[in-house]
Formats: sequence, structure tokens, C-alpha cells
Amino acid sequence: MSGSEKQARPKIPRRALDGVLLLDKPLGLSSNDALIKAKRLYLAKKAGHTGTLDPLATGLLPLCFGEATKFSQDLLEADKTYEATMRLGIRTTTGDAEGEALETRDVTCDEAAVAQAMTRFTGEIIQVPPMYSALKRDGKPLYEYARAGQTVEREGRSVTIHALEMIACALPLVTFRVTCSKGTYVRTLAEDIGEALGCGAHLTALRRTGVGALTLEHALTLDELASLSEAERDARLQPVDALLSTFPAVQLDDEATRRFLHGQRLRLDDVAAARVEAGRVRVYAQEGGRLLGVAKAGEGVLAPERLIVTAQ
Repeated sequence: MSGSEKQARPKIPRRALDGVLLLDKPLGLSSNDALIKAKRLYLAKKAGHTGTLDPLATGLLPLCFGEATKFSQDLLEADKTYEATMRLGIRTTTGDAEGEALETRDVTCDEAAVAQAMTRFTGEIIQVPPMYSALKRDGKPLYEYARAGQTVEREGRSVTIHALEMIACALPLVTFRVTCSKGTYVRTLAEDIGEALGCGAHLTALRRTGVGALTLEHALTLDELASLSEAERDARLQPVDALLSTFPAVQLDDEATRRFLHGQRLRLDDVAAARVEAGRVRVYAQEGGRLLGVAKAGEGVLAPERLIVTAQ
């Protein structure tokens, strides 16, 4: 094909699309590559994801389109639920099956000992972030130091393990479910459990099943998405406020809606459903029930934070 023919190829128009896609990310694909594929299928102008999953991991990856991208940070802060399998007796360079074996030890524990060790890792715990992570030191990701054979000092960070339960045990393999706070490394959790058992461990499989209130129940794979028509794909998008379901709701009348969309602070006593606790709320118009954005309620005031442009 000549240069002139390449230049003559028409650009495919992109669509202004608002909503949330619950994607079941496949094994071996980065979160960014999954986003690019989904964005191309939807011909969307604007899209973003709500936190990365390693290529080794599968499962729930909420993707945001259009106005929903404004609220992706709220899911970054949300608790996550995973199902994971660890292999006792082998430590690796990365803490998972992608790394090279560092050490092999005998596995002398039984299922009861594994269950007992896991009880030590619930509640608030301290984790030292792995070297193979995107955290930065002096402007450079830790994984770049690791690939160069360097190890840098990392401070332990407080994370919360809300729930941790064994699903299956066929030693040396143990499958467990964990619900944890933002910033938790499940690879590190598996390694730490292995050290508590005296044999070491690494992660062999990881599947995310929940992000905040969102679950895999209505998630689609990329192959399923590709098999649908444009109308069917659009119908599978969740509304923008799917990202905000844990926030209390406030409704505004027409005049308060107008002022809110102009970024004005409102007295809680002057708006509908004003009896809300201090904190972040999702705000709707009484007329039509459309989402207007999110606001912070406190000290008698409703202060706009992020607005939905299309609501105007």
C-alpha cells in the first residue's frame, strides 16, 4: 500500500459514551491492553481503568467510559476481593509463578497448620511492598531496580485484611479467598504466610472477584464482548453511578440543581433529603432522577466535588 493510500484511509469516528464496563480480564493480558481492546470495540472517545491487574491475574476489571472516568479514583480506594492459589515450599524472585525459583524447602505442615497460620494475617497488618511493583523510588519504579538486580530498602505499610479464608488445600497447593484494603499485595500475603509456616510460598493464580460493591456476576470477557452487536454492547454498560453505590444519595429540586451544576455550595437545610451524615454523597436531580455528580456533606453545607457534564 502506497503512502497516499494510507493517508486516504478514513478515520473511524469515536463515540461519546458514558458508563462502566465490568470486564473479566483474561490471563496474560495487561490491564492497559485490555482497556485498549475494549475501547476499540466500543469506538469510545474516552476510557480508563480503575486500578491495574497483573498479567498473571484474571477477573474483575471495571472500565470507565466518558463521564465515568471522573469517578475511577473512588474504586481505586475501594476494598478488593480475590481468590488466590499459593504453592508452598518454593520462593520466587517475583513472589509469583512468573519469577525464577530462589529457594526450595520441604513442606512439613498440614492443613490445620496452614489454617492456623492464616489467622495471623487478618485485621490490620504491616506489609513490605515487593521489589517487583510499580511503587517509585527517586522517580523510578521498583521493578526497574529489581530487573537490574538491585534491592532497595522499603518501609512496611499498614493494610487491612478484612477476611481471609481457605477454600481448598491439596498440599503443597492452597487456595484462599481474601478481602483487603487498597494497597494490599496478595503476592506478599502468600509469601508471608509461607514464611510463617517455615517453608516459603509463591502465588500461582490470582482472580479478582470484587471491587467495592461490584462483582464478577455481570462481567463480560473480551471474546463475549466482541461477539455482541453495538447495541448489545451498549446495553451491557453499567450506569456511571455504579461506581458510587456505597455513597448516600441526595436529591435536589430544580433550583438547587441549577446552582449545584454551577459549582455553588448549598445549605443542607435548603435541599431535599438533607438529613445525611458528614461525608461524600452522590447527588441526583429530583426531575428525572439523573446523576449530577458527587459532593461532600458537612458542617451544614453540600459542597460540589465532581460534576457530570452531560447532566446539564
